[in-house]
Amino acid sequence: MTKDGTLTRPAHTGVPALPGEAPPTCELREVLDRVGDKWSVLLMAVLGDGPRRYSELRRAVDGISQRMLTLTLRSLERDGLVVRTVTPSTPPRVDYELTEVGHTLSREVGALIRWSEAHREYISAARRSYDAEEAVREG
Repeated sequence: MTKDGTLTRPAHTGVPALPGEAPPTCELREVLDRVGDKWSVLLMAVLGDGPRRYSELRRAVDGISQRMLTLTLRSLERDGLVVRTVTPSTPPRVDYELTEVGHTLSREVGALIRWSEAHREYISAARRSYDAEEAVREG
């Protein structure tokens, strides 16, 4: 039995994959996974204000671990959204900044963050109401 809105058969996109090539939906999903990841979104927003050093990013993004910050920055760099610049000094200075394409994404991410800030109280209230109703149903 399926829930309302559940597809019972796969949708056909009409875009055939070439032999040995991943279907386009897989590539799209990978991009969406990157740009929709909470740490990527927050880092893109911070970097939208200009280049930052690693330590500045760590302080600016509340709750991110050193390991997760490093992994996320590497992924953003790999995807061509962030560029890493090492300045030889003691200790070496490492700066991160958005690429031209990264800036286009940062503007979109900024809109998402502004929406989230404007509606977070509404979402919190809706969650409390839902949880209270669930507790009554279960209890």
